[in-house]
Amino acid sequence: MTESVSRRINPGDEGDLVLTLSCPDRPGIVARVTQHLFERQANIEESQQFSDHRTGRYFMRVRFDTGDANVDVERWRSEFASVAIEFEMVWELRRAVTAYRTLLMVSKFGHVLNDLLFRWKSGQVNADIVGIVSNHPDLEPMARSYGIPFHHIPVTRDTKAEAEAKLLELVAEHDVELITLARYMQVLSDDLCRQLGGRVINIHHSFLPSFKGAKPYHQAYARGVKVIGATAHYVTADLDEGPIIEQDIHRVDHRMDAEDLVSAGEEVESRVFARAVKWHCESRVILNEDRTVVFS
Repeated sequence: MTESVSRRINPGDEGDLVLTLSCPDRPGIVARVTQHLFERQANIEESQQFSDHRTGRYFMRVRFDTGDANVDVERWRSEFASVAIEFEMVWELRRAVTAYRTLLMVSKFGHVLNDLLFRWKSGQVNADIVGIVSNHPDLEPMARSYGIPFHHIPVTRDTKAEAEAKLLELVAEHDVELITLARYMQVLSDDLCRQLGGRVINIHHSFLPSFKGAKPYHQAYARGVKVIGATAHYVTADLDEGPIIEQDIHRVDHRMDAEDLVSAGEEVESRVFARAVKWHCESRVILNEDRTVVFS
């Protein structure tokens, strides 16, 4: 995989690695990991742990400085493998400055996409955006303004399989690690969800399943709701029921009309989505069966 470096690099970050892991909970995990790093003269800068009594699994994220700006990541992975085997770990080790190769997907609503692109351009999101895919051509000018390749892949009931095959070709061609559905209004097939498990983040309004279909904010206005919100989650074959990464709300009062709810909803969708993508791209999110562990 080609390594891409994030836009904002602080002095000294080049030698930093981030280790994330989950494994069956048992004594000695922290001691073994920290001893391994100490023996290699690594300096731990961040360390977070969580023991889930519900699942019996242990989760850990460690960021450490190797002291080598030209760190050999493969060597560090090879040396840690014995520890991982000993504790039956599911783990990942990568450079902190290595950007996640990301493909954005969108339909016609551009507020979430535009917000994320601005944050990315400002160096706030550790992503290497390799392209934007849409089933409509409407947002190609936005992609062009950010200098990002735009791929128009129309989707109908009859062409869905063909469209998803083209998407997978792009994923393979660009070594895509993360796909973000920035208000992409097409349901991914069960097979595609399985192939891309843990690599696709979606955003939707938190009214689901209360207000399904068109104009959910208008439906909510008609019911006189007092709070609206948004949920970012990993995509699974169970529609809008994947492991949740982040949620937020916005209070509603009697002075707000339906269009006010739409505006407030777009704002909360944008910030929730941005947080979820940012945290994923900093290796802060670990899957925990039907939930997530999110290290702040």
